[in-house]
Amino acid sequence: MATDIDIDEIYRQVTAKLRETFPQVPSDEVESAVRAELDELANRPVRDYIQVLTERAAKKRLTARVPQAA
Repeated sequence: MATDIDIDEIYRQVTAKLRETFPQVPSDEVESAVRAELDELANRPVRDYIQVLTERAAKKRLTARVPQAA
């Protein structure tokens, strides 16, 4: 059964969460990472988990950008 997905709401929620997780990353870079991952996943046939998959992929992208503490 198909699920109605609000892509804009997913974008807002994931962006807000990742801004809190990565306060050292400029907001425009967080937004760009979320939008890139969301755009890639939005046209997939199974969309039930698009929010969690978008968050995980953007988080991975942002984690790679942030220097790790020693």
